[in-house]
Amino acid sequence: MRLPGATVTFTTRQGGVSEGPYESLNLGILTDDDPIRVRENRRIAAATAEVDPERMAMGWQVHGTEIRDWTGRAPDPGYAHPVPGGGDLDKLDGHLTRDPGVGLLVLVADCFPVALSDGEQAAMLHCGWRPLAGGIVEKALERFDGVPAAAVGPGIGGCCYEVGEEVLAAFADVEGAAAGRLLDLRAVIAAKLAAAGVTDVRHVDRCTSCEPELYFSHRRDGGVTGRQAGIIVRDGS
Repeated sequence: MRLPGATVTFTTRQGGVSEGPYESLNLGILTDDDPIRVRENRRIAAATAEVDPERMAMGWQVHGTEIRDWTGRAPDPGYAHPVPGGGDLDKLDGHLTRDPGVGLLVLVADCFPVALSDGEQAAMLHCGWRPLAGGIVEKALERFDGVPAAAVGPGIGGCCYEVGEEVLAAFADVEGAAAGRLLDLRAVIAAKLAAAGVTDVRHVDRCTSCEPELYFSHRRDGGVTGRQAGIIVRDGS
């Protein structure tokens, strides 16, 4: 998928080497999958996104709102050379860069990967309910000089995402986001982008919970599952 000056890739679970509940393109090292298989899957995913694995930026995602600007700094080796247990990755749920050829990556298994680009700067955000409630989308948009375009990848749909009162209350001001105890995070993301004036929004409108042949889903699989990714790479090298 193209955004201004950048290419966005949303991986599926297909095309990798893992087996069992992690079949087949599992990119998550914080699982019980074989780390050797995860490293090979990450090589495959990087090739699909046409980025050097050594230039892939990622973090230890904690469902927060911390965003790292990678402009002028080399990504750490956590993607290409993952350490079981997470190693020394910094706790981040969002990434920015103005540098070409750097891949910004988030791992997901029901949360939504959200890419932004205005042709000069790119961002990738890990958007579960906690980062969304904490304002990660708004924080990222404040870092752009102009209004970027956005791409919203697959995530758990409002058809499957049953939540408690605490979560519903966090989005009570988003009209149409809730139907009883079911919450539509895609609608939340769309509302936040619209409120900031983002009009160019492309959606991969697929529910990760509904499509076990295509996507890993933490909710559907009781936590024993892999991770797919959202990746954005600015043009150039």
